[in-house]
Amino acid sequence: MGAPNKRLLLILLLISDLFISEILAEGVTKEEAKQLRDEVRGMFYHAFDGYMKHAFPRDELKPLSCGGEDTLGGYALTLIDSLDTLALLGDRESFATSVEWIGKNLRFDINKTVSVFETTIRILGGLLSAHLIASDYNSGMRVPSYDDELLHLAEDLARRMLPAFDTPTGIPFGSVNLMHGVDENESKITSTAGGGTLTLEFGVLSRLTNDPIFEQVTKNAVRGLWARRSRINLVGAHIDVFSGEWTQKDAGIGTSIDSFYEYLLKAYILFGDEEYLFIFQEAYKAAMLYLYNDPWYVEVNMNSAALVWPLFNSLQAFWPGLQVLAGDIEPAIRTHAAFFSVWKRYGFTPEGFNLATFNVQQGQKSYPLRPELIESTYWLYKATRNPRFLDAGRDMLASLQYAARCTCGYCHISDVEFHQQEDHMESFFLAETVKYLWLLFDLAAGPDNLVENGPYNYIFSTEGHLLPATPQISLASENCSYLGAYCRSSNVRRETYSSDTAKLNISNSFTDRDPFLSPPKSRSSALIKGFCPGLTHGQRFGISYITIDDRVEDESPSTKNVAVVENYPVVVVKNHSSDVETEPDNGHEPNEDQRDEPQIDNRAEMERGGD
Repeated sequence: MGAPNKRLLLILLLISDLFISEILAEGVTKEEAKQLRDEVRGMFYHAFDGYMKHAFPRDELKPLSCGGEDTLGGYALTLIDSLDTLALLGDRESFATSVEWIGKNLRFDINKTVSVFETTIRILGGLLSAHLIASDYNSGMRVPSYDDELLHLAEDLARRMLPAFDTPTGIPFGSVNLMHGVDENESKITSTAGGGTLTLEFGVLSRLTNDPIFEQVTKNAVRGLWARRSRINLVGAHIDVFSGEWTQKDAGIGTSIDSFYEYLLKAYILFGDEEYLFIFQEAYKAAMLYLYNDPWYVEVNMNSAALVWPLFNSLQAFWPGLQVLAGDIEPAIRTHAAFFSVWKRYGFTPEGFNLATFNVQQGQKSYPLRPELIESTYWLYKATRNPRFLDAGRDMLASLQYAARCTCGYCHISDVEFHQQEDHMESFFLAETVKYLWLLFDLAAGPDNLVENGPYNYIFSTEGHLLPATPQISLASENCSYLGAYCRSSNVRRETYSSDTAKLNISNSFTDRDPFLSPPKSRSSALIKGFCPGLTHGQRFGISYITIDDRVEDESPSTKNVAVVENYPVVVVKNHSSDVETEPDNGHEPNEDQRDEPQIDNRAEMERGGD
């Protein structure tokens, strides 16, 4: 990059910092936080009551026409997804009534083919979270008449999804018929997120039912994905569940991959399983090295790290919140500010924002009421108590109230530039979007809710469902039953196990700064029921490679510069090693022949620990 361009880049960086500071300068008082919290509560009931009046028991509300539609399985999806939000708001009557109705009326012996991923995070997670609240005196929301009906439904549903995991790789099919299993013509291609975002719900179910099969199959799925990572520890977006070959090799933190990273860390936090932490550390380190272009994230080829797609997509917005859990606060703050500047520009975050043109990506102009940026705002405020995050939450609430509120609920925005409404309201709007907004302002007002003042620490699933770290869930491994869940029951026996995790060359530069993420001390010489001594170290920790073809593809990166600036005051991807500028993106996703793109600056000097 020439000297004039460098000076221009520096000027824009300074303008960007000033702009972001200015737009977040106004503070939210404690009294205003209470008012905003109450406004969010009213927001929830406008949508929930609209659903119950006009759409129930169909899956989702059509908020403009005040009708209903079945979008997943035809089993009151929005009600199930909303259960723990009702409990969080302290609505005992609605929560108890909903739990009782579901226990009496919901059945899964239906001839429906459903998404394994969506059914797990929305239905299975919703049932398990509500069960844990309704059955526990300590939650303050126990339902007296409740007799584990939701747990039985959850177990029945999970068993109906088990045939999806019957693949050579252990990675599940994307869809399964709840009555007949996997159709013979079912696609063998699934996403990384679809196969790797099942561990929390299935793991909790194993602990509640004392049946390890659910945890076993989902952990094997994660192992199957991780074993097929590239030599630089990146995973692609789509994979063939039979051959194990990657069918889309674009690596990123957004669409089709996002929650794979999320569940690695959260499974460790909830279950205490070091294997998940080890994988997360390696995966996070690679993501920060190859995908991070401060403050943005791009998509690269998983093998060569060649730049594929300079795009911010709205699903990336969960990442700063995940970084808060990992203890990596500073980059989380910078990335959140960049993402929020897109929201400020349009009133919402579009599904895709092109970092080369700094415009909405063609064909990705919608905002389907996604929660990810609000979720990260909540976590950053909780970690820093910086009032700028309250300001951001207030702005996001105002956008939703002004442009998305409609007759019977809240509408999708089909075009963020013109704020055109669409007649659809996803169930996650009540499960996540409203929940995180309410938690944000309640925290500022003086928290009085189950999450902040309850008897347990909670992990939020990727659908925002509350999973408590109860002894039954989080201390199950202390009973030595789950570490051996991968042995056949006929071989269960007590073995003396000397941990070899000390042999792992794990970068501790990050965990040293955050003791919460430091691996727990190995239980050397512990007697572990059912431990499989035949497994190698590589098999236990997924560090062996399974590759279809070890030849390096001809995707070598060039030294072209991908720095892009625009009059909008945020700066994007940069590489200081070159003076050549790239052509602006033409608004279309590159095809396979066009993906020999310039490599992003790996910034090997960045010492970011492997969280």
